[in-house]
Amino acid sequence: MARYVALLRAVNVGGASSMAMAELKEVFVSCGFDRVATYIRSGNVVFGCPETDEAAILAEIGRAVTQRWGRDVPVLLRSLAELDAMIAANPYLAVQTDQTKLLVTMLSSDPGADKQAALASPPGETGTLTLLGRDVFVHVPDGYGRSKLGNAFVEKKTGVVGTTRNWRSVLKLREMAAAA
Repeated sequence: MARYVALLRAVNVGGASSMAMAELKEVFVSCGFDRVATYIRSGNVVFGCPETDEAAILAEIGRAVTQRWGRDVPVLLRSLAELDAMIAANPYLAVQTDQTKLLVTMLSSDPGADKQAALASPPGETGTLTLLGRDVFVHVPDGYGRSKLGNAFVEKKTGVVGTTRNWRSVLKLREMAAAA
């Protein structure tokens, strides 16, 4: 049984898009997924599924979430193997050990390598972005809260829907997916 992490975009952010994680877990169980677990309140769900077609999995999750909450919520999916590859590929691990200053914006599709130039940091920004496939690695030495390199910036520059997680969350989600 393959292990996956579903990442729901903009869940429980700033008091908007409220979604109880216990209910979200129930929705995933109702889809027939097994060993379902949520992590923190930002729409992270780890689960097992015999299906390997990402589009089919996303369609099922999207249908169930829309049915339960009455609105479309963008959902991104990564397999355990993709998480392992993402962790190994992070270009900033050698220069930054503070996990709060490393993030990943996971995109719904690969925008193409030509979008890397569009991700150049704006004037006055000390952070940097590196696009590798469907993942944008974010290094913000001055912290994410003050950075202009947030999720909206990445989506605007790539033209692709994404959701951002800090490095600590990425590592924890990988650990949870591997443990079950």
